[in-house]
Amino acid sequence: MTTRRGGAVPCPVRFSLWTSTGRPWGEILEAARTAEEVGCDGLWVPDHFMPPAGGYGTSAAGSDPEREPVHEAWTTLAALAGLIPRLRLGVLVSGNTYRHPAVLAKMAATVDHISRGRLILGLGASWQENEHRRYGIDYGTAADRADRLDEAAAMITAMLSAARTSHHGRHYRLDDAPLEPKPLQSPLPLLIGGGGERRTLRTAARHATAWNVWGLPPTLARKGAILDAYCREEGRDPSAVDHTVAAFLDIVDDPETAAATRERLGKKGGLVGTPAELRSAVAAYAQAGVVELIIPDYNLTTATRRAALVRLRDEVLSA
Repeated sequence: MTTRRGGAVPCPVRFSLWTSTGRPWGEILEAARTAEEVGCDGLWVPDHFMPPAGGYGTSAAGSDPEREPVHEAWTTLAALAGLIPRLRLGVLVSGNTYRHPAVLAKMAATVDHISRGRLILGLGASWQENEHRRYGIDYGTAADRADRLDEAAAMITAMLSAARTSHHGRHYRLDDAPLEPKPLQSPLPLLIGGGGERRTLRTAARHATAWNVWGLPPTLARKGAILDAYCREEGRDPSAVDHTVAAFLDIVDDPETAAATRERLGKKGGLVGTPAELRSAVAAYAQAGVVELIIPDYNLTTATRRAALVRLRDEVLSA
């Protein structure tokens, strides 16, 4: 991964696609191939077993929104790793509560081999309560999940590099555990997702090579400064942690329509507006320290995805 922020001149901003796993497999594969063809840097998939309690807003009237189809993230990613030759690949982000960290480390090492060294291991504390309840997974409090995330990140980074790892923590235990083969990348990039300013950003400062959050440039600048300060406290160079943002893309040629769409999307709007407005928005993200724009395609269709990404590339980022 490239390092971020060089002096007073913002470094170039990459763009990647975050594609829904709620589509049929053939459409997921098509999205991945589109991302590669238009020049995206990476491809990300979400980690969920089912929709949130209210669904994704696409359910037919009278249907059960929790029964909308969702493919499992890591098996999807493993398949994509063998079929897509260039893109960096990752789960944005793996719910830490869903898999034991030692098992997740083993999975990540395997996918890194399948992809020939292109995996980014995304990890977060988990947030979707109904998945935990329906699947019988312990949810706990927000503090519990933050504790588990920090403990898991330490265990995973140790297992991916050390010959054997022992760990005796509050939530997890390892007894001289091996992990072979090691990933091809050394170290394997670890992305921590989330914006919690007391706990999640501290975990990212301790363990991550990248961090991701939703938000507009002022939010990224403020939280990024907190993360930088934590890095210094942990004895790490802040530039070792790439700052990335998840941002919806909606290129709208009419300024009034663009303004109304931004109002509707609120803080998750990100890249909504005319090409000129988006050029200013990308410059603001870069000035805030962002090096990668991760574009969810949940508001796009198979018919509109390619055109939107091409316009982002040609009319916004190339300028």
